[in-house]
Amino acid sequence: MWPDPEAFPALQKKRRGKWWWFSRGLAAGLFLFILLIAWLAITAPLSKSLEPIAPPQITLLTSDGQPIARNGAVVDEPVDTETLPDHVIEAFLAIEDRRFYSHWGVDPRGLARAMWSNATGSGMKQGGSTITQQLAKLTFLTPERSLTRKAREMLIAFWLETWLTKDEILERYLSNVYFGDNVYGLRAASLHYYYRKPENLKPEQAMMLAGLVQAPSRLAPTRNPERAAKRFELVRSAMVGAGYMNEAEASRLPLPVLDVRTRSTVPTGTYFADWAMPRARAMTDMSYEKLTLTTTLDARLQDIGRRVISRAPLGKAQVALVAMRPDGEVVAMIGGRDYKESAFNRVTQARRQPGSTFKLFVWLAALRSGMMPDDPVDDSPITQGGYLPKNAGEKYAGTISLKEAFAKSSNVAAVRLFGQLGDEAVIREARNLGVTSPLAEDDPSLALGTSTMTLLELTAAYAGLAGNSWPAKPYAFQKEQSWSDWLFDWPGRYGNSTHERMEDMLRHAVNKGTGRNAQLSIANYGKTGTSQNNRDALFVGYAGDLVVGVWVGNDDNSPLKGVQGGGIPARIWRDFMRQAILDAAPAREPKSESKPDPDGPVRPLDIPDPADLPDIPIDLGESEIRIGREDGVTLRTELGGIPVDLNFDGDRVRIEQRRDE
Repeated sequence: MWPDPEAFPALQKKRRGKWWWFSRGLAAGLFLFILLIAWLAITAPLSKSLEPIAPPQITLLTSDGQPIARNGAVVDEPVDTETLPDHVIEAFLAIEDRRFYSHWGVDPRGLARAMWSNATGSGMKQGGSTITQQLAKLTFLTPERSLTRKAREMLIAFWLETWLTKDEILERYLSNVYFGDNVYGLRAASLHYYYRKPENLKPEQAMMLAGLVQAPSRLAPTRNPERAAKRFELVRSAMVGAGYMNEAEASRLPLPVLDVRTRSTVPTGTYFADWAMPRARAMTDMSYEKLTLTTTLDARLQDIGRRVISRAPLGKAQVALVAMRPDGEVVAMIGGRDYKESAFNRVTQARRQPGSTFKLFVWLAALRSGMMPDDPVDDSPITQGGYLPKNAGEKYAGTISLKEAFAKSSNVAAVRLFGQLGDEAVIREARNLGVTSPLAEDDPSLALGTSTMTLLELTAAYAGLAGNSWPAKPYAFQKEQSWSDWLFDWPGRYGNSTHERMEDMLRHAVNKGTGRNAQLSIANYGKTGTSQNNRDALFVGYAGDLVVGVWVGNDDNSPLKGVQGGGIPARIWRDFMRQAILDAAPAREPKSESKPDPDGPVRPLDIPDPADLPDIPIDLGESEIRIGREDGVTLRTELGGIPVDLNFDGDRVRIEQRRDE
């Protein structure tokens, strides 16, 4: 008989009270678990556990094969458990996870044992994490210590156990775990500490390596042999406790002797390497392979730049030099006087005012607007308006040609041209040639180079003009142009007449203008630059197939005393170019049988050599010898850019500075 209808709702409610809620709760739990698994599949893909947990080591070479920098962790190929001796696997299981092949990613017994050991203070502190949990932490999680992180670790461990076999988990763990000394993975560690493959490890060597993973920085035998020895004894006891060997067998195993064959130390880097290394990382995939990459750096040109800079009369000022081919291939880079003293790269990191080197863009805009080099411009003082610039030394020539105004680096002519052409036209030329730094709009001082940029950026702009193919993007590794790049990425070009007229004015600036100290016996083109209050002095130009920018200044942006772009920077540029181009051997010497060793010691390129500091500078400039009956022999020359006379009268040598210059 059915119950009374009025009692039915109460009966229905009673029946839902226990089983209904239990079934619904179980379904909700399963649904949440499925969502978590889906979330893990998206945020923590299994393929990530195949990658090394630290960037692999990259060695950079000069264009002729000299190693110049080595950076990154020491990693090697993953291990295969089928090829490893039993005692190697057993050593790790004994000390890290004895029940590895029987649990499901989390070991309740191990957790209980670790809690008891930590509570009673017996032995070293234990975390209770299984090998699967450690792989989850290494691969997917941060090293933070929190209950939330521990919960995620366990969840990922369950997930790994679901999708991977035990041997796959163990292989990925052994191939990624840290062993100290910047070494990751069992293969790299066995080669580093014992100079043998992991397949050939002796039992005592395997035990030592297994003991390192708990605290590799503290237990590394190369740094703390006593702590490593104590840990070795603990692993040996664990091997007996796990039943992998008996007491007699364990007692016969000696403390393993290290066989570390470090061929070179990891350097802090060089200016060029600091700039090139991030680009090398971006070019490579995350793998276990140690890479050796050949850069565009020319060791001969780098040496020339270092020698010339070390002999320049800089006082306490800093200096930077970068040399590249017209297409942007960087062949030399010196970001300061001494990398050991300051790793700050003044070629790529310092943003300084380019001064009058920026006038290149103003005059290009003038030529493209239809003006000619012989067109007249006003070089008289500006007396009206909100901005009243002055020429250097307050020298004015009235009405002069566009070409002459560029050679003399007339400030007032540049500002008048800027007002006539408009800021958009000038900024457009700078952007065409690859300048990406912010440029002030509606600001006439922009014509005088008051907006900051890097020396690399500025030199690349001149490179684009030198090759008449812009923009010239600086690069450190040989470029491989795809067919799509060739088809769609056409470079910009100036018309032949515009390009020839601009080069003629750059040539005139060197021969007859502010850049006379940069003259060479071959055609060269360039422009001087001096920023406000002499805070920056620059010379940027090109000759042959080299485009070179030189900057001199103080890091604190304080004014330079008596230094302008046409002085020391122009002389450094000239001295570099003379040796780089004019003194280059017409034919290369026959190559020797021995080639540079990519794995050998790194060559320090950016630390001055005492041999580069002679009493007399390397370049004596334009010299002239005069022979007189009474005065003896007089050598008219330059020492460090200062005009002097060296008098030899038979008894003594006198050095006098020429005041007329």
